[in-house]
Amino acid sequence: MMNGKKIVVVMPAYNAENTLEKTYSEIPFEIVDDVILVDDASHDRTAEIAMRIGIKTIIHAKTWGTAGTRRAVTGRPWISERTSLSWFTPTISTRPD
Repeated sequence: MMNGKKIVVVMPAYNAENTLEKTYSEIPFEIVDDVILVDDASHDRTAEIAMRIGIKTIIHAKTWGTAGTRRAVTGRPWISERTSLSWFTPTISTRPD
């Protein structure tokens, strides 16, 4: 939590089996409360790896794109979106209303 607010990281992912574990390991869990991976119809083991390491996972049957991954988690109070293809940089932003 930060300033009494729950921090949720949303990780859109598409064919990210090679980078997912490193990206997840760099999340600053001292301030992040929850991580949700949205697998955008990957053709590799992205969702399998995410579930194995304990990430809450939403799986799309067809590709929705980045906007679709945001819609999949609408209603979360704080979101810092990071792709699973890049390392995490701890910046927090509020969800636009």
